[in-house]
Amino acid sequence: MYYYVRGEVAHIAPHLAVIDCGGVGYACRTTQNTLSYLKRGQQAKLYTYLNVREDAMELYGFSSESELSCFQMLLGVSGVGPKAALAMLSATTPEGLAASVITGDERALTAAQGVGKKIAQRVILELKDKLAKGQLPAAGGESYGGSGVTVIPQNKASEAAAALAVLGYSAQEVAVALKGIDLESLPLEEIVRQALKKMIK
Repeated sequence: MYYYVRGEVAHIAPHLAVIDCGGVGYACRTTQNTLSYLKRGQQAKLYTYLNVREDAMELYGFSSESELSCFQMLLGVSGVGPKAALAMLSATTPEGLAASVITGDERALTAAQGVGKKIAQRVILELKDKLAKGQLPAAGGESYGGSGVTVIPQNKASEAAAALAVLGYSAQEVAVALKGIDLESLPLEEIVRQALKKMIK
């Protein structure tokens, strides 16, 4: 329904930003990462997700499309609701979360408030499984799908490509973004971060 809201930051509270758009204040639930970019009285643009329940409608806003994409993918994991998804994206960046999924790093996810080992394992398992079955975009010109068996790439270039696929980018976008990045010496999360910067420009 809403792709983004843009206007003056009218109010900031824990996990909440109110954006004044033409005299209407949109209350956007958000992450600590997004809040760190916002300042009251300044202009901001948040990419949004409208969560509709029987008893309420809640708007979620994010400073980047990557963070929004991560949030939506987390909501697709069984047992993960908006609160847990926000907590995970407050504890780590989108690129950090994608790297954690690809490398199976549970500790990075359980660092989020209210997220236990079982939820972290489920996030890693289900997102890896979607990647393996081709339900997320294939990356780096490689096919991760078809067999129903989770195949996680072993070299850093493939890991970075798979992590970007977890964030929703196409194989063509990933191939262009990874060009010119030092894939051998940089840590996986930094490779993903640099690739995201190139795609956002």
